[in-house]
Amino acid sequence: MVSTEIKDILATSASICTILQFLAGVLVCRKYIKNGTTGDSSSLAFITCYMSCSLWLRYGLLIGDSFVVLVNIFGTILQVCYVLIFILYSVKKSVTLKQFAAATCFLAVIYFYVAYETNKEIAAKYIGLISCSVTILFFASPLVMLTHVLRIKNTESLPFPVILASLIVSCQWFAYGCLINDQFIQMPNFMGCILSAFQLSLFCLYPNKRVDQTLLI
Repeated sequence: MVSTEIKDILATSASICTILQFLAGVLVCRKYIKNGTTGDSSSLAFITCYMSCSLWLRYGLLIGDSFVVLVNIFGTILQVCYVLIFILYSVKKSVTLKQFAAATCFLAVIYFYVAYETNKEIAAKYIGLISCSVTILFFASPLVMLTHVLRIKNTESLPFPVILASLIVSCQWFAYGCLINDQFIQMPNFMGCILSAFQLSLFCLYPNKRVDQTLLI
């Protein structure tokens, strides 16, 4: 009984934190609207997150987990809105449209497979594996920026609040995955914990020089 209560409290907390993390995209889109353009920004982060949320939504339905379902319904809708805003203000609309169309076609194939797969346990296994892979790729995307940070020995380009939020959310979902004994929820969030913790450690190794200069003045 206590274990169930702890599981529900943890899942609720993780869901709220995840939704707040998703809402961070509002600030990014607000910047695009204000500037009237997306500039050199890439839509891959939004599209990858859209794929991840859609896959986890289907996985949540297969295993009958309401927390996973609800948070990813919200995430999927929000990411679609972000992608549409990106397309509206993008200087390379055709590229973004092709990426979004390709992602949607891929998801359609997955959803059709699940619809016609009679063995739901096998379907859950495959969808869980695909969801893990996409989420790990999403978590690993900042590694490109990390090479730049390590080269210049400065963390100015890293978003501290976003990374901290990612660490908190990953830890919560990893703990939840352990409680319900679901390796597909455990694996990507364990990777998220490791990558987020590594990025946060860089703030200790390479403090923001701009901040240091401001403090000296």
